[in-house]
Amino acid sequence: MNAPSASRQGSPFSRFTVLGVILVGFAAFLAMLYFIGAGDTGGRGNDTSAHASANGLNGYAGFVRLLENEGYEITLSRQPSGLETNDLLVLTPNLYSDAEDIGKILENREYVGPTLVILPKWFAGRPRKIPDDMEDEFKDGWVELGMATQLAWAGELEAPYRISHKIEELEEDDLQSWNGMELSGELPTRTIAYAEENALHEPLVTDAGGHTLAFTVLGEEGTDYYDDAHWTVFVVEPDLVNNYGMADAERAKLALALIQEVGYGDTASITFDLTLNGYGGAMNLLTLAFQPPFLAATLCLLLAILIIGWRAFLRFGPAAAGGQAAAFGKKQLVRNGAGLIVRAGRLGLLAKPYAALSEKRLGRVLGLARPDAETIDAAMAVRLPHEEPFSARAARLQSANTPSEILRAAQALKELEGKLAQ
Repeated sequence: MNAPSASRQGSPFSRFTVLGVILVGFAAFLAMLYFIGAGDTGGRGNDTSAHASANGLNGYAGFVRLLENEGYEITLSRQPSGLETNDLLVLTPNLYSDAEDIGKILENREYVGPTLVILPKWFAGRPRKIPDDMEDEFKDGWVELGMATQLAWAGELEAPYRISHKIEELEEDDLQSWNGMELSGELPTRTIAYAEENALHEPLVTDAGGHTLAFTVLGEEGTDYYDDAHWTVFVVEPDLVNNYGMADAERAKLALALIQEVGYGDTASITFDLTLNGYGGAMNLLTLAFQPPFLAATLCLLLAILIIGWRAFLRFGPAAAGGQAAAFGKKQLVRNGAGLIVRAGRLGLLAKPYAALSEKRLGRVLGLARPDAETIDAAMAVRLPHEEPFSARAARLQSANTPSEILRAAQALKELEGKLAQ
């Protein structure tokens, strides 16, 4: 039974439709790989926490925009490697940061580059109810400020960074003003966050009551830190520089003055860290694949995939629908078995069994009860006296060595069967 021949069927989609689907899918796959590798998997920061991407009252997106407008090169770092920059680094730890982690970062940066630390202050959440007349103006990421909290972990930092952090609610008659850096103004709320006086710290900004709102870490005189370490400045009152604070021109000027102070006046690049706020991207093999020097190998691999896909897309004609690989039936089974024997090179093993089988078939044709070579020869002498005896033909088959000799001897036995059957 012969296998059915292959047929070709047309595709229900046009070539350009298939090409468009492939290109869109491939681009989406590449984008997914890139953003996973870069650690950017959504949640860009319009949440309720205070960091450089947040545009709520307690966030610092306004501070970032102010610096960009002033010509600074700003980087929002989602990688731990951003903490090793030699440029000015701005840290915005959260209310639940670990003192050991913050202290380790500050210690590692002592001889790497300047650091500005903006301490958190507010509990914030999404507004529970938005007035109807403001619903259209409300933007994603805006928050409702709750209570201010005292930072316990700030007092657990190692010297010279240890801070006695306090929160004070001013009376209505008390002044909520600030002054420092040759500037002055008013704070946006009467809830003040400040640091108690410390001999290792130099106040930069104070309020009307003499409380320290921002300071430089000097360290102990005569120590290596005092003589050689880069500046570290703490902003204890975040309302001086957060989005709430940026609503006032004087506070915006103070924010720029603090940057000039901690950056020695010549900084041009500033990195805002986001890893302390939970937006860090951990290093993995996929991340490395999109960074030098592995980026070149990744691009070569992607180019090879494109070439293979294009070659498959431009193949000759539609896909061939193949027929059945192996047909059913006794003849096909015999043909497959014979082909296996030929490929195995064991044709010589068939000579003796074939001679025995031929002997039985001739015995049935001649009507012999117990056929053997002698009785078959005797019967043939009567029926076909001029033919070569069976025994001679069987002996020639069993002594054959090459495939052609075996086939000729087997054919001779088959011809004898045909003559006796007539």
